[in-house]
Amino acid sequence: MRAVIYYRGVLSSCNYDCPYCPFSKTVDSRETLAKDKEQLHTFVAWVREQEGAGHQLSLFFNPYGEALVHRWYREAMVELSHLPHVEKVAVQTNLSAKLDWTEQLNRDKAAFWATYHPGQTKEQHFVGQCLKLRDNGLAVSVGTVGMKQAFNAIKSMRAALPEDIYLWVNAFKDKPRYYNEEEIASLRSVDPLFEYNLRDYDSLGKSCKAGSSVFYVHGSGRVKRCYKDRHVIGHLYRDGLEGLAAERPCRMKQCGCFIGYIHMDNSPFESLYGSSMLERIPAGYRMQPLAAAP
Repeated sequence: MRAVIYYRGVLSSCNYDCPYCPFSKTVDSRETLAKDKEQLHTFVAWVREQEGAGHQLSLFFNPYGEALVHRWYREAMVELSHLPHVEKVAVQTNLSAKLDWTEQLNRDKAAFWATYHPGQTKEQHFVGQCLKLRDNGLAVSVGTVGMKQAFNAIKSMRAALPEDIYLWVNAFKDKPRYYNEEEIASLRSVDPLFEYNLRDYDSLGKSCKAGSSVFYVHGSGRVKRCYKDRHVIGHLYRDGLEGLAAERPCRMKQCGCFIGYIHMDNSPFESLYGSSMLERIPAGYRMQPLAAAP
């Protein structure tokens, strides 16, 4: 079967202290880091074995903390990107780590969901990191949270990035009616798809690929149909994809998270993003070809 797997281990440590994030400046113990490493190795070994079962997999690492400062995530991405039955391996990252290792990636399969946090990194440095990925032929999108105090930084980042790197804005939804119409229009000028994220989607009882061909896996192997739904539907290493896959209508009243609502059936997102849905790059919005070497 063809499946999408989101993976999140026990890692929660991050080198940033964003005020809106509950995991800012968290420091994991040695024991926790060792456990995260062991869990990831187990997951990679399981993925490796799926070639014999005929599965085609797209993988997305979205830990609570920053993954790429840890060697085991970098090594996992490199290996997975070269497996014939892995169609894509993507990661959510703040791009604070060195990127020389990315030259080892299969550029046709690896992708980066890069989050920009104004006040946590210098604009020039972050843009430079994005350009390293782009110039190495790797798919990258840039995302940020649409906090009002960050509006100027967001616009400045859009101006600093080359046009062929998409910048998307996550709507801040902790406060109702947070934006006025002028602010919405301003953010739409940066991210033409902003309003798709601004709303929440009625989902209770509706059909979704979550739980049938999209799975949310925790480091221990526990699987949920969706991170927002606490119900565990099985265990990856015990049940396998065949034992997990089943039609499961949504149990939540609404879905407001991008990595959830993009998988709802009868939604516009497959046509909007095509094969680049995991890395959040709209269909047709492609990087320019690399210039020929002198």
